[in-house]
Amino acid sequence: MEGVTGQVMFDSHVAVLLEQAVSLVNALTDGEARGRPYATPDAADLPEVIDAAVGRFAASLPRDIDAAQADYMVGTARRMREVFRAMQDGEPDVAARAVNALLRDTAARPRLDRAAGGGWQVHFHGPDDSFAAGCGAGCATALALAVGGGLAGRLGVCRADRCDRVYVDTSRNAARQYCSTACQNRTKAAAFRARNA
Repeated sequence: MEGVTGQVMFDSHVAVLLEQAVSLVNALTDGEARGRPYATPDAADLPEVIDAAVGRFAASLPRDIDAAQADYMVGTARRMREVFRAMQDGEPDVAARAVNALLRDTAARPRLDRAAGGGWQVHFHGPDDSFAAGCGAGCATALALAVGGGLAGRLGVCRADRCDRVYVDTSRNAARQYCSTACQNRTKAAAFRARNA
């Protein structure tokens, strides 16, 4: 869906969950980041890394991240990466299958819960689900809404050399190719040096 200005507008709750998915994938999966190798943090550091990755995105979920939940989150992040990669590779059927498996395995289901301010808020997990299951269910649902809602092309993997971090493109013209300004600048600098060599 596009706003009045032509900029892509995800529903605010879906946008938050997509950013949470991006943050978790980038923090919890091996690969390369901004030109350097990136490894999943050590098990002892995972709870803190996960808490920082979800930050404000999962304010309604209790933060009781033990080793089992940390492992669950790492596995979920790896599976979410498959969705971004499939869309980058132009394979929406692969992305849809990966999202369906995530929805099934996280037991994602919509429900209305009373918010702290007294109103109602939609969540995609049960009231007694663990932090990891709640995060996974919310992210899986947001990816399903993007893939099934015609905005799957907005899910990307950085095209900079030696970087495979993911992003959600909310630009007006769907032209984003990089996970960050740093990667965009790094690519431009490399192209400039190559032209002048």
